[in-house]
Amino acid sequence: MTAPLPYTSGSPVAQKTNILAIVGLVLSIIGFTVIGIILGFVGLNQIKKTGESGRGIAIAAIIVGFAELIIGAIYIVVVIAAATSVSTY
Repeated sequence: MTAPLPYTSGSPVAQKTNILAIVGLVLSIIGFTVIGIILGFVGLNQIKKTGESGRGIAIAAIIVGFAELIIGAIYIVVVIAAATSVSTY
């Protein structure tokens, strides 16, 4: 008969990543900037309350969303300025 193995603990449990942070980042990347920003802030708030991981992802969703929003606004201003400056002789 063999001696019983000493008690060993199982592998550490992986911490859950906040799903709203992930969805917010994906939506910010594919062009739904306002929804991505909102979900980034909501996910960040949930992470503070629950202790889940994904804080960096939520912050990235917010930054990417705001960056795309600013770039889109600049693009619209440039297009309008170019359209109004075209002279028709």
